[in-house]
Amino acid sequence: MSANGAVWGRVRSRLRSFPERLAACGAEAAAYGRCVQASTAPGGRLSKDLCAREFEALRSCFAAAAKKTLEGGC
Repeated sequence: MSANGAVWGRVRSRLRSFPERLAACGAEAAAYGRCVQASTAPGGRLSKDLCAREFEALRSCFAAAAKKTLEGGC
């Protein structure tokens, strides 16, 4: 296999594992979703940074998952 083909093989392998790694962020995604849902329910008022803490937890989880994927770790 050519060097270029080997690179794309590694990239495809990492991309295939990404959804599995994101699945580990289910609790953070659920917490953020609950916050946004509560804020947009009747009588609720969604405003900037209202769910910032939950969003930051989700973002951090996604970043950790992406880092593991790029490093090829488990």
